[in-house]
Amino acid sequence: MGPPPLNRSEQLALAQSDDTLWDLLVIGGGATGAGIAVDAAARGYSVLLCEAADFGSGTSSRSTKLVHGGVRYLQQGNLSLVMEALHERGRLLRNAPHLVRELAFVVPHYSWWEAPWYGIGLKVYDMLAGKYGFGSSKLLSKEKVLEAIATLETEGLRGGVRYADGQFDDARLLIALVQTAAEQGATLLNHAPVVAIHHDEQGLVAGAQIRDRESGSEFTVRARAVVNATGAFADAVRRLDDPAAAPLVAPSQGVHLVFDRRFLPGDTAIMVPRTRDKRVMFAIPWHGHTLVGTTDTPIEEASLEPRAQAEEIDFLLETSAEYLEQDPTRDDVLSMWTGIRPLVASGEASSSASLSRDHTVLTSPLGLVTITGGKWTTYRRMAKDAVKVAATIGGLAERPCPTKNLRLHGWREPNEAHEPLRGGDPFSEYGADAAALAALSREFLDLEDGSRIDLGQPLHPALPVCGAHLLWGARFEMARTVEDLLARRTRALFLNAAAAASMAPTAAAILATELGKDAAWKQDQIARFTRLAEGYLPPRA
Repeated sequence: MGPPPLNRSEQLALAQSDDTLWDLLVIGGGATGAGIAVDAAARGYSVLLCEAADFGSGTSSRSTKLVHGGVRYLQQGNLSLVMEALHERGRLLRNAPHLVRELAFVVPHYSWWEAPWYGIGLKVYDMLAGKYGFGSSKLLSKEKVLEAIATLETEGLRGGVRYADGQFDDARLLIALVQTAAEQGATLLNHAPVVAIHHDEQGLVAGAQIRDRESGSEFTVRARAVVNATGAFADAVRRLDDPAAAPLVAPSQGVHLVFDRRFLPGDTAIMVPRTRDKRVMFAIPWHGHTLVGTTDTPIEEASLEPRAQAEEIDFLLETSAEYLEQDPTRDDVLSMWTGIRPLVASGEASSSASLSRDHTVLTSPLGLVTITGGKWTTYRRMAKDAVKVAATIGGLAERPCPTKNLRLHGWREPNEAHEPLRGGDPFSEYGADAAALAALSREFLDLEDGSRIDLGQPLHPALPVCGAHLLWGARFEMARTVEDLLARRTRALFLNAAAAASMAPTAAAILATELGKDAAWKQDQIARFTRLAEGYLPPRA
C-alpha cells in the first residue's frame, strides 16, 4: 500500500467541471504555487493549481539545495530577511524532517582578518535564528578544519569557522507539497498551461483558459481570484491580463556543477563568503556527490531549460580549484544545471547581485494577483502573504493561516527518519511512505512486451535509483514523462546525466506500461530525454 494516488485523469476531470467556481486559481506549480495551494486548501478554500510543464520543472528543482537564512543577505545588512528565513528554516525542519536535515559548514580562512570578520558575522547569524537555531558557530584551528574537510586546499590555510544550516532535496520537497495540497482538498494539474486570462463584464479577472498538453484540448476555468505564481515567467502571465504591463522581473541565472564524491568525501560543506563576482559559493555533499555553485548572471529572458555560459562553467571550476586540493576539470563534471532567479526589478540596482531577494505581492488594476521574488526557504511565508491578498480580492471569508505547524506529506517522527541526502537509504526521503516503497522494490513488473523488471535492481551502478522509484513516481506522484521521472521524482539527471540517459529506456517502458502508451510514444520519450541529458554535460575542451 502507498498514499492515495495522484491520478491525473481524475484531477483533470475535476478541473474541467463546468459548474465549479473556484475560490483560487493558482498558476504555477513551483515552490510558491504549491505552497499557496497548501495554504489556501488548508484554510478551507477551493483551489485549482495549473502548471504548464511538470511540478517544480523550473527554478524550484534547480536550487543550491539549502534551507538557509542567507549569509550574503547578512553581509548586505538585510537582517529582517535573514531572520525570517532562519525562522522558516526551523519550521521546515520540524514539518518535513524526512526531507530537511542539518548540515555542517566550514568557512576556511586564508587571510588573518577573515577569522574575526566572519566569526563575528556568524555569531550574529546564530543570534538571529533564536530558538530556531541549529547550534552555535565555532572558530576552528587549521588542524580541526582539515579533520572536517580533508580535501581542502592547505596552502595558506590558517583555520576556519564552523556553523550549521539546512539542506534538502528541492524537487522531492516540492512533490511533498503537491501531495499535501491534494490531501487538504486542492486539485492540481501538471502539463496544463494557462493560455489566456478571462475577465468578467466589469473587466475584472474572473478565470482562465487552460490547455491540456496531453490531449491538446482547452477548457475554461472560473475563479474568484487568480494568483500568478510563475516565478521567472511572471511577466508573461501578467501580459495575458494586461498586454501593456511593465516588466517586473529581472531574471538572473545561477549555474551548478556536480562532481564525484571524492572531491568532498565527508559530511561537511564548504562556504566561500566572497568570490570575485561578490557571490557566496558553496561546495556541498549531496546524494553521495559533490555539488558546487553558484553564479549570478543577468539574462534577457527566462527559458525552461536555461544553459550555462562557458564563462560560468570556467568560473566555478577555477573557484573550486582555489579551495579544493584536487582541481576539478570539465571532464569531472557529471551533471550541471542552471536555475533562474525571479529577482524583482529595481531601477537603482547596479547588478543582479544587488537586486532584492525578498518577495513582492502586487495586484493588477484588473485584479490579477502576482507574487514573485523570494527564495525556497521562505515559500511558506510567501504563500501566506499571497493567499491573504487573493482572499481579499476574491471576497473570500477571512480565515487564519494554518501552515506554521502543518506537517508535510511523508512526515514521521524525526528519531525514526534516516538521514537523507547522504547516498545511503534510497527510500529515506519518502518518510512515512518508505516502507511501502521498499515493499514495492521487492516485486517484479510485467511489461507490455512480455519482459519483466526487477523493481529493486539499481538501474545504473553509479546511482541508487531502481524501478520501484520510477513506478512509484508514475503511480503516486503524477509523473507523465521520462523527464518527470529522471529529473524530479528521482534526481538522476541532476546527479549524473550520462547515467540518467542510460536509464531512459527502462523509465519509458515502466511509464508506457503504467499509462497505457504504445511503442512509438516510448521511442519518442527516449529520444527527447537523451537530447535533454546532453545539455546537462559541458562541452569538452
